[in-house]
Amino acid sequence: MSLKAFHIVFVILTTTTSLVVAGLELNKFFSPLGSLSNLAMGIGGLLAAIALVVYGRYVLKKLQHISYL
Repeated sequence: MSLKAFHIVFVILTTTTSLVVAGLELNKFFSPLGSLSNLAMGIGGLLAAIALVVYGRYVLKKLQHISYL
């Protein structure tokens, strides 16, 4: 597996994980027992997902010359 393929898989998995965590935490925040820490974790998960997508696009542009295999 090349560096490029590894980064694609890594960014997809970590972005998905960040979005799941954000969704769970925001869902918990909007429940009757939600707290401010749930909101902070939800927003943090969303920001992490955005940062990971930006990172993924940067890496793909930088590694254009490398094949996926």
